[in-house]
Amino acid sequence: MFKNKVAVITGGARGIGKVIADEFIKNGAAVCIIDKEPGPHFVGDIAEENILKTFVEEVISKHGHVDYLINNALPLMKGIDSCSYEEFNYALKVGVTAPFYLTQLLLPYFAPGAAVVNISSSRDRMSQPNTESYTAAKGGISALTHGLAVSLAGKVRVNSVSPGWIDTAFTEYTGADADQHPVRRVGNPLDIANMVLYLCSEKAGFITGENICIDGGMTRQMIYHNDFGWSFKL
Repeated sequence: MFKNKVAVITGGARGIGKVIADEFIKNGAAVCIIDKEPGPHFVGDIAEENILKTFVEEVISKHGHVDYLINNALPLMKGIDSCSYEEFNYALKVGVTAPFYLTQLLLPYFAPGAAVVNISSSRDRMSQPNTESYTAAKGGISALTHGLAVSLAGKVRVNSVSPGWIDTAFTEYTGADADQHPVRRVGNPLDIANMVLYLCSEKAGFITGENICIDGGMTRQMIYHNDFGWSFKL
């Protein structure tokens, strides 16, 4: 399906990013990964402008073009109780600035039919306490998605995926952990990878500017104490 296509993936050394990379490779694509983790990929911190420039130069030198950009790298998660000014800005650099700048750097090299998929989070619309740096970054990349989709109209389709609880070890849960989801299970990375590859395919050619939440229905539940088996413990 993706023979002779080139996919660039940030944060692709492990977790959801690695599964996305593996699925692209299985389907014939060449994959270029940048990650802070040591490995056979390009190793670097996407919060650094010069690192992004060097990475793009290497990708284009090797492949000459890019078909798909997957902005997946994970921003720092800290909250108002402990997050410093520098840490908050670092989270935004990884989660918002780098996706924007990578798209800008790659713009002259995107092939016809190119697509960008940003990995956001269900936390772009709901929160737990003391997670503001992560939530702000994910909210930012969701907004960036529709902004880029309009700016790049006719050139590149841009969409985002917002995962809910995704167990990157493919653990199978039972009981309340699974059953609290309307689909009665916890998600795994293939749930995200399958949607990413679909959004990059010609089958999704009429989709751009969208944010697709993949969370087993959790954000669609109305939850109140003592309703439908839910309870709140003080």
